[in-house]
Amino acid sequence: MQYKELGKTKENVSILGFGAMRLPTKGSNDNIDESLASEILSYGIDNGINIIDTAYPYHSAGIDGNGNSEVFIGKFLKENSYRDDVLISTKSPCWLMEEKGDFEYYLDKQLEKLQTDSIDIYLLHALTKDDWDRVRKLRVLDFLDDSLSSGKIKHVGFSSHTEIDTFVDILDAYPKWEVVLTQMNYLDEYYQTGVMGLDELKRLNIGSMIMEPLRGGRLVQNIPPEVQKLWDSAEVKRTPVEWALEYLWNRDDVDCVLSGMNSLEQVRQNIQIASDVKEINEHDHDVIREVARTYKTLTGNDCTSCGYCMPCPEDVDIINCFKEYNIGKMLNNPKGSALQYFTLIDDDCRADSCINCGECEFVCPQMLDIPQELEKVDEYFGREFNHF
Repeated sequence: MQYKELGKTKENVSILGFGAMRLPTKGSNDNIDESLASEILSYGIDNGINIIDTAYPYHSAGIDGNGNSEVFIGKFLKENSYRDDVLISTKSPCWLMEEKGDFEYYLDKQLEKLQTDSIDIYLLHALTKDDWDRVRKLRVLDFLDDSLSSGKIKHVGFSSHTEIDTFVDILDAYPKWEVVLTQMNYLDEYYQTGVMGLDELKRLNIGSMIMEPLRGGRLVQNIPPEVQKLWDSAEVKRTPVEWALEYLWNRDDVDCVLSGMNSLEQVRQNIQIASDVKEINEHDHDVIREVARTYKTLTGNDCTSCGYCMPCPEDVDIINCFKEYNIGKMLNNPKGSALQYFTLIDDDCRADSCINCGECEFVCPQMLDIPQELEKVDEYFGREFNHF
């Protein structure tokens, strides 16, 4: 395993970290398969991973729920005596805050769930311009000062799904930021903060953690033939996972890449790559740019299956509707995806059940107009396929 210093924190972190939003489950998202999750986390820590990133709502029944990810992580670390071996990163559920005292209330609740006296890295979760304006009025920066002074938090930062102007405004507002979590992969160089955001973090010596390195798995599953042909043209042969991770680990402005690994095979594979990162040369970069260009001509929308839009008040299975739509688009095979769409998704959970209520519009990290995208899904599959 390779390690980097996480910006001004002076913490040495493994370049591969556990993202605890997609732990293995049994049946429902809030029912973590604790035996399998413990196995993969133990293997990862024993082989060099020293950071776990979770959040208040991860593995809950809904976005505002009290998730089970923090509960499981706390239990796992205590029962296996791993607490001193890893850094815990978690996030403040800013959307739940109504007054300043709520920040401390939820922090104390998270400390209890995680069974620890101090959180190593505490991030304001998924800041947008509106969220930032609101929490500033609630004096969130005073709360962060108090929590740092008390020792409840060691390092502070935020996770971002915003554009570069707001990103810079947030950075400028507080000199004590030490860590920022942003989305980045070879498709997203100019999406949201992208490379400009990473440049700014490097300039300020703020630790950078990366989410969605595989775009929710889309960069390594169901590879279109035209994309595979491009990969095959490279001088150095790599798997799609190697391409995606090594692209990030070759950047000098990336400190840690978080991966939502949910199988032992994935953990072993990623650790092996992180232990022997190969150089991305100029020819490799040309191949990556052409792959990114090709993908952008194929995808239907930018959904990463994060689940922030769920549950839908009308029970629309937004994630799987988009999943089958995007696979169909990428593979140019609407009939094949329609078979999955009409057999795996219940009648009243398909895209045509959307009533355009708007509850999902402001929670999507990818800023998708979800009702409009659901209309596209319904139109794409069409009534003529509804005979499976």
